[in-house]
Amino acid sequence: MSIDFESRKEEITKELLAAAETAGFFSLVDHGITVEEINNQFALSKAFFDLPQEVKARIPHSLETNNGWEYKSQIRPSTGVPDQKESFWLQRDSEWPSDEDVLGFSAATKSFISKCEVISKQVLACLSIALGFPEDHLNEAMDVNAPDNLTQMRMIHYMASENAVGTWRAGNHTDVGCLTLLFQRDGEDGLEVCPGRETHTDSSIGDKFSPIPAKTGPIVVNIGDMLMAWSDDRLKANFHRVRAKCEGKSPDRYTIAYFNTGRRNVVMQGPLKK
Repeated sequence: MSIDFESRKEEITKELLAAAETAGFFSLVDHGITVEEINNQFALSKAFFDLPQEVKARIPHSLETNNGWEYKSQIRPSTGVPDQKESFWLQRDSEWPSDEDVLGFSAATKSFISKCEVISKQVLACLSIALGFPEDHLNEAMDVNAPDNLTQMRMIHYMASENAVGTWRAGNHTDVGCLTLLFQRDGEDGLEVCPGRETHTDSSIGDKFSPIPAKTGPIVVNIGDMLMAWSDDRLKANFHRVRAKCEGKSPDRYTIAYFNTGRRNVVMQGPLKK
């Protein structure tokens, strides 16, 4: 996307808006992060999750900052049981694994985060224009250099299971933030989406979920509750889930999510001030 972004901004804006107003999900290609860089980041993620639990637990998940390692701790209201995954939340100034634990983790991951920041700014600039705001309107609320910034990267590992019947890798939910960038790996399917939500306060879920195949390279992007509210419900934050296979073994699934969550002390309102 970033390769010829400036010359195609108007065209890209129309395409993003059409997807954001309906499915609330879209995929980005030619975005400036190579498959090699994505594979390298997944290799670092796997190396971290392969560490003994006592080593990962040196950076425990903090309820105050939401950073750190967590294990089967997220319970969705839609299921009432823990998601079958572990994850590692990171921000620029959070605690990082040492090179002794995962060689090169900090330097490579910070570079990867910087590239996610660039892509996010481009998408948010397009959506700002589409909503009738100045181009930098949404990005001012996302400023990652501000001390009250809440944007995070989350590395996720859904553990393999021999019999996943009755379990959920991630139950039905919407993302609470503004905009999510999701990286997946070839063959590690499971993500399903359900369009049809009308308002950001609507908790009803439709009955038709559609799978989004996992591919290395394209970035799956979705609207969060925050942006749905800021757009007066025009852009849709739709429900999605990660489903295990109904029969047989569900293999490991690794994903990397970049959550544009906004700044704690910024108040935003939609064009209609709804």
